[in-house]
Amino acid sequence: MVKKSEQPKRGIVESPHDCRPVAGGVVDYAIWMLGSDGRVINWNKGAERITGYPAKAILGQHFSVFYPAEDRASGVPERALQMARKEKHSAAEGWSVRKDGSQFYAAVVIDPIYEKRKLVGYTMVTRDITERHQARADLEASESQFRLLVSNVTDYALYMLTPAGIVANWNAGGERIKGYSPGEIIGQHFSRFYTPADQAAGKPAHALKIAEETGHYVEEGWRVRKDGSFFWASVVIHPIRDTDGSLVGFAKITRDISERRDAHQKLEQVQRQLAESQKMDALGQLTGGVAHDFNNLLMIISGNLHRIKREVTSERGTLALAAIETASERAASLTRQLLTFARRQVNPQTISVADRIAAVREVLTSALGGAIKLNMEIGPDLWPIFVDPTEFETALINLVVNARDAMTCGGTLTVAARNVPEAAQVVVSITDTGEGIPDDVMNKVFDPFFTTKPIGKGTGLGLSQVHGFAHQADGRVEITSALGKGTTVSIYLPRGTAAAKRTATGHSTPGLATILLIEDNPAVADASTGLLEQLGYTVRWAPNAEAALSEIDANGIDVVFSDIVMPGRIDGLKLARTIRDRKPELPILLTTGYSASARDVRSDFPVLRKPYHIHDLSRELAKLTGHGVGSAKSGPSGNASSEFDAAAHDVAARPKAKARS
Repeated sequence: MVKKSEQPKRGIVESPHDCRPVAGGVVDYAIWMLGSDGRVINWNKGAERITGYPAKAILGQHFSVFYPAEDRASGVPERALQMARKEKHSAAEGWSVRKDGSQFYAAVVIDPIYEKRKLVGYTMVTRDITERHQARADLEASESQFRLLVSNVTDYALYMLTPAGIVANWNAGGERIKGYSPGEIIGQHFSRFYTPADQAAGKPAHALKIAEETGHYVEEGWRVRKDGSFFWASVVIHPIRDTDGSLVGFAKITRDISERRDAHQKLEQVQRQLAESQKMDALGQLTGGVAHDFNNLLMIISGNLHRIKREVTSERGTLALAAIETASERAASLTRQLLTFARRQVNPQTISVADRIAAVREVLTSALGGAIKLNMEIGPDLWPIFVDPTEFETALINLVVNARDAMTCGGTLTVAARNVPEAAQVVVSITDTGEGIPDDVMNKVFDPFFTTKPIGKGTGLGLSQVHGFAHQADGRVEITSALGKGTTVSIYLPRGTAAAKRTATGHSTPGLATILLIEDNPAVADASTGLLEQLGYTVRWAPNAEAALSEIDANGIDVVFSDIVMPGRIDGLKLARTIRDRKPELPILLTTGYSASARDVRSDFPVLRKPYHIHDLSRELAKLTGHGVGSAKSGPSGNASSEFDAAAHDVAARPKAKARS
């Protein structure tokens, strides 16, 4: 019996004899004994199976035979025994050699054996863990490759957070996107990537909470770089848990998608512009479709008013006729504004921007009143532009009216014009110091009939006329505004390259001149005939192009006055060109309430718009025949135009309002 004081210490084998029958039958472990000199003194079946040595071939051999040559050369076997003696236990893993020279990865445990406190040998237990070692090596290689991959990814910021949100590691993508080196950011809280507003709202902590509770957090939003600049980020956060389900941290992926966001916004803007263009075109088609017939009706009304005036003498009748005339002029003005918005009116001429602005300055000054100061900033040597002069003046008046209405407490209005050499354009700008335009209204200001003014205070056609005029003239209109600071509307118009062709040819005076009136609508023809006869002309009527050519071939025609829209294969413009080819000296005046063909007229022929008044007709015919204008009425710039007169009247009479039309 072993005394208590003599009981072996932990890890010391005093007598292995009782264990031999058990060890001898074990086949999964190589269990053998070594003498004190390290030679094998017994052998089990497991050792034979694992190493390939039978007992008779290995007994008496030094155990270093199981070590690779390089380990033997470096003294690994001796150090293992020394460790066992010193620490009473030695455990190691490494490569071992079988009898056939092949190697296997082994887990080796060596314990010293003592008898009466004297070292008599060692027990050695060896297990083949090659498969486990290979699996572990594969895992380590995979993890190393993954770490290498993550650390070198530059398009994504990939990093780990502790449960508290502290940055635990950092990759090259994080440094590229956010500007921090690993030494600067590891150990810092990830909330520094958020904007101050998001930090104050507790957004970082909220993101981690959602990720922990739902297993996933996805967001797009503004993030902050090291230098303080912002970028638009796509963020994904996943919780990381151990095998017990305990939270050990978070995986965070951040990508800079600022360019994609910008591209998406530009695409949305293009789509909005396309939708706006389609809407404008649809409105233009609708407007143009009814304008011709509507203007013919107005022509009949206004034309016959001149006949009735000579027959009605009572005061009440005269007042009624005046009301009818005013209403027809207003209707004609609204129709023309719609047509301008729809880009369906063309009567261009080469004009001087400075002269036209100077011509309406007095009207603008009177419209603004004493509370608003008018500044003129007209650049030197302004280029001419090729536009419809009346539409240009109307657009200018509409912009001034809207600017005035935005300055309810007074202010400064600036009319500026300058050349834009890089675009070969002239820009005319109206700038006010008024209330500005809200963002939700900005994209509607050019819509026809859109207005924020009280009922009866605006038609909603002012800015739509400006928009249509600019695009009809192959230009564009831009508007910028800041709430409380004011608004600037700029019209960019191409530099003029063509001159209007007007000829005065000294033909016979009224009373002796014969005009061929070409009009398919009998009622309109009757009204126009009445106006021409009042001016002293002899009128011959043709309902279509074929009849007109027959009349011209018969001679006796001094002037041709033709509608553009006519039934048949030949419209008024084609007819005019045919007549010019046959008789170049014959003056031709065209008229229309609306026609797409009028856009092709340009400056080849003068065009009189329906519904026209007797003074308009007199003026245009006088230009062609050389006869004096007589009673013709002229507007501020010398051009007679009921539309401009109506617009100028609106400027003077329209009450101030807070919003724009």
